[in-house]
Amino acid sequence: MERYSLLKYKDRRNTNSVKWDDLEEKFGRTDLLPAWVADMDIEAPECVREALTEYVNYNVYGYYSIPESFTDSFIQWMKERHGYEINPLWIRYSPGVVPAIYWIIQMLTEIEDSVALMSPVYYPFANAIRDTSRTLVDVPLLKDENGYYTMDLENFEATVQKKDVKLFILCSPHNPVGRVWREEELRNLLDVCRRNGVYVIADEIHHDLIMPGHRQITAAATGDYDSILITLTSASKTFNLASCQNAMAIIPNDALRAKYDAMTRRIKTQSGSSFGYVAYEAAFRGGKEWLEQAIRLIYGNYRILVKGLKQKLPEAVVSPLEGTYLAWVDLSAYLSERDTERTIRDVCNLAVDFGEWFGRNKYENFIRVNLATSPDNVRQIVARLDRINTL
Repeated sequence: MERYSLLKYKDRRNTNSVKWDDLEEKFGRTDLLPAWVADMDIEAPECVREALTEYVNYNVYGYYSIPESFTDSFIQWMKERHGYEINPLWIRYSPGVVPAIYWIIQMLTEIEDSVALMSPVYYPFANAIRDTSRTLVDVPLLKDENGYYTMDLENFEATVQKKDVKLFILCSPHNPVGRVWREEELRNLLDVCRRNGVYVIADEIHHDLIMPGHRQITAAATGDYDSILITLTSASKTFNLASCQNAMAIIPNDALRAKYDAMTRRIKTQSGSSFGYVAYEAAFRGGKEWLEQAIRLIYGNYRILVKGLKQKLPEAVVSPLEGTYLAWVDLSAYLSERDTERTIRDVCNLAVDFGEWFGRNKYENFIRVNLATSPDNVRQIVARLDRINTL
């Protein structure tokens, strides 16, 4: 375990964890092994505990001004980790990436306007489109026999023109299929959007969780797309800080930034939690080695899953994991004539994100599995999926 010396697995039951303690509400049972909500079952970096302890010990929680030191730590992280140099004037804040997506949809489109996504994709995107009374336009990704996904840009451009799409929500890296888009792919996509007057929200919240042999490219760094592009990111996935409720919007374009400022003034919300800024700054400054170990753990767990399913369910297809800590598993060979949700829940006793959540019936035989847990839990997931063979 030396290679994971900075990582401490935690039993999160009875800690008000959505993932572990909301099983009955979501799945109707309490005896399931959770592999759903996208957070980690390991402690945040020790530097985060130390910074929050110092903040709490001061014991004053008045109105909080985001310190310049936080902004500097974020800019330095983006420069060193992603090669993307950010002007501090470009940065805006929100209490999470998803709230910012809701705001920007309303900021850049009108009711009933078409907003596009590429399924299977993180389902709050679709929720945000529907909840704001926009028209959802789905341009599905293409998949080969190995579960490797690519963008169908020819279909995307034709659909954008036919449906008069105003806004596209990009997931990069892509949740749930695990793709880290190559620079050429991103540039070709953004060229289509710019050519057709389509704004782009780039959700890059998983951008630090990149598996060996792959490199994340910030969409905004691929060319001159500032007039159409807003990048959203956070340290919440990177360092397991989701409850801190903070995210950053990077908006180089003056006009788009003015629109964002006007939107946040109308809703009287412009930033997140003071605890989040303290935690994020500490993680940006002192969490690099912890993150490297977390990536090794995730990739090791991915290999356990792939090897185990190859032995137990050899016709299952696990999409190649390039980024995120979420495995996308196609069980169509075993469940095409069965109720996937009931089988996974009641036979395998697992709580997972079901494929249809990410694009309705097209993905009903898929599951998304959270790998940010202990290797023993991943082995348990494989053993429980093996129960499919008893049917």
